[in-house]
Amino acid sequence: MARRKISNELWAVLEPLIPAFTPSPKGGRRRIVDDRAALNGILYVLHTGVPWEELPQELGFSSGMTCWRRLRDWQAAGVWSRLHLAMLCRLREHDQIDWERASLDAASVASPRGAKKPAPTRRTGANSGANGISL
Repeated sequence: MARRKISNELWAVLEPLIPAFTPSPKGGRRRIVDDRAALNGILYVLHTGVPWEELPQELGFSSGMTCWRRLRDWQAAGVWSRLHLAMLCRLREHDQIDWERASLDAASVASPRGAKKPAPTRRTGANSGANGISL
């Protein structure tokens, strides 16, 4: 399954949202794969569903493990939420959001902490206990 690479125009918008790499003061690893190639690799894996370790090297995105580590690090740094917001703003500017297909699912919204639980309902009849609450 083919996937287009990130255009120069789009990369100019996204690049400032990605944190700069700071090498270890101990002289450890150095970054040899640029962020654009890693992002293309991440998007390729997410788009195609290919396992990380099977990311084709000939695409020039580096190894799947390198892309996976970058995904993990960027997730921890909050990069994905910034990229998502930037893309939504960009789509909105170009009137490319199809609001007819938008939906909101309240089941995915967590209830506030400490929310009161509803009171137990009282039942009357043969199966109710001494206090009227069914067991």
